[in-house]
Amino acid sequence: MDKSKIVGLLLGPIAYLLLTFLPIELVSEKGDPVIAVALWMLIWWITEAVSISVTALLPLLLFPLAKVLPIAEVGANYGSPIIFLFFGGFVMALALEKVNLHKRIALNIIRLTGTTPDRVVLGFMIATGALSMWISNTASTVVMLPIALSVINLLINDEDGYTKNDRNFALSVMLGIAFSANAGGIATVIGTPPNSVLIGLLENEYNTEISFLKWMTIGLPFSILMIGICYVVLVKWMYPNRDLQFNASKEVIQTELAKLGPTSGKEKLVLVIFGITVFLWIFRALINSIFPKLGLSDTMISIFAAIALFAVPYNLKKGDFIIQWKDTSKLAWGILILFGGGLALAKGMSSSGIVDLVAGAIATSEISILLTASLLIALMLFMTELMSNVALVAVLIPVVAGIAIGLDIPILYLLIPVTIASSCAFMLPMATPPNAIVFASGYVKVPQMARVGVILNLIAVGLLILVFQFVIPLLF
Repeated sequence: MDKSKIVGLLLGPIAYLLLTFLPIELVSEKGDPVIAVALWMLIWWITEAVSISVTALLPLLLFPLAKVLPIAEVGANYGSPIIFLFFGGFVMALALEKVNLHKRIALNIIRLTGTTPDRVVLGFMIATGALSMWISNTASTVVMLPIALSVINLLINDEDGYTKNDRNFALSVMLGIAFSANAGGIATVIGTPPNSVLIGLLENEYNTEISFLKWMTIGLPFSILMIGICYVVLVKWMYPNRDLQFNASKEVIQTELAKLGPTSGKEKLVLVIFGITVFLWIFRALINSIFPKLGLSDTMISIFAAIALFAVPYNLKKGDFIIQWKDTSKLAWGILILFGGGLALAKGMSSSGIVDLVAGAIATSEISILLTASLLIALMLFMTELMSNVALVAVLIPVVAGIAIGLDIPILYLLIPVTIASSCAFMLPMATPPNAIVFASGYVKVPQMARVGVILNLIAVGLLILVFQFVIPLLF
């Protein structure tokens, strides 16, 4: 265990005890213990002294002990509907991966975009972004990496060896996969955990619902635009591969597709359930208007998908189903607990008056709304380079809600761009799992990632400021 983790492990509870037993009152009788818990969680999250999911359990113990909230009220956050929405999404991703449908979809997208170097990069980016809308960005990167390595190896072993153009192509493919995995998750509610943390907070604390379709109206265009910008910056500006010629990449894609064989019955069944689920998410409001007694919610649709994948038999006589409960050993249960911890922390902040205190302080200040929004977006984006974006969203989003109330603007105006900013970390390998995975391939060095990443970070900040100023007021 390295020194930073040991220091973090000890510093977390020490900071909590010091704040708890301070002779003076910082905020209020209820507010001080919440700040102490938040500080302990923040230290453990930043240093990763223990698993970030274990850290998320602290409110379940400490809030009832400090008489902030009864345990039943804290525990309710760990069973919030938004957690089950994400659970259903995880089960769908599990089914896609189990039958290899995600790989087939990715390979076909790459095949369709073409085999010139720039188009191959574009194909990898579109495929990774499309997968990341529905499965974890880690899984989508892991799927794409071996295919990309096969294509790069063709260049290393060709007649002219490994040239500068070849290196630029390898960099573009690797960074393109990582960056589009990060940006692709922004498109949907289930694409990346911070989106779900935000939506859970809005439903729990502010009785505000953002439907699957409503989120896509802003998330999908931003995701497509960001992936497009990443592509242009990579292949046209930072790492161009001029005069690079190769046609063998087509053979790699065809070989990989041939290994998968013809589309299986299980793949078709998963595709049908997946298609019905997405259809229901998109047209839920219309269906509810036609059948008002139905009362469909995004969570109900997600659970329908999960149950269908477990219960619809592929072969009834053999008792063969798409997924069995044992398959859920691969499910990211820790992320679900992390959501609960984030929602519990938000509940503690609002019930103890901390959010109101922040709102009051902002209301009495003379700060420009645009400047405040810009600083919060930049703060979130650059801080997520150094710590888990889910943990960061869990801590900062309740505070940002208080700032929005203090500025007397609708909370969604500020919360949406700040949350999206948490998925735009392009600079450092430790910022996101996709960045770390492509860095581990050996084809990307930290300065190379940072050089292009800082440009993309600044572009993302600029875009999100425009989203705050012009786009969100039109949609919400």
